[in-house]
Amino acid sequence: MRDDVMVIDLVTRARDGDKRAWDALVERYAPLIWSICSRHGLGRADAEDVGQNVWLQLVDQLDKIRDPAALPGWLATTTRRECLRVLRTIRGQHTARYALDAEIIPDDQARPADQELIAAEHRAALREAFARLSPCYQQLLAALIQDPPVPYAEISARLGIPIGSIGPTRSRCLSQLRRDPAVAALIHAEADVRAPLRTP
Repeated sequence: MRDDVMVIDLVTRARDGDKRAWDALVERYAPLIWSICSRHGLGRADAEDVGQNVWLQLVDQLDKIRDPAALPGWLATTTRRECLRVLRTIRGQHTARYALDAEIIPDDQARPADQELIAAEHRAALREAFARLSPCYQQLLAALIQDPPVPYAEISARLGIPIGSIGPTRSRCLSQLRRDPAVAALIHAEADVRAPLRTP
């Protein structure tokens, strides 16, 4: 897909020493890293520390990347790990002890907490992506998800768009949401959330 082609191109050029490509990668994915830090409750200084460590790790891995399209998922996973590292440092031994206890909880007890965390990440990513949509797209999606459902004729009259264009416009809105860095990273991360970038 177009987004994957763009990421592959940027990673390839950055690996070859193209500073503009590197800058484009940072500009493209810095909001993703920042949003994950924010969801973990990190302050500005700690978030900057996490971001710096994530980018340094990517520099170390850049010449070994086999699947550049997996970069968003790798960045999301690496950022979460760095956030947890910072939180353990901030909270000291108590947090480290709690994390060890959490690791030995049987899967059937841990799964609901994992699902709750994933659902919270999904909601936060969607809110961020929704906020970046144009106002007309936001209004259309808001009208389409109302409960009870609003008839297309009413949406058409309210927003001043033809009934026949509501479906195609909705498709464009959803496509734009899927391409948003916050949502795209979750999609990639879920494909292989624990895997690092594939290396030879």
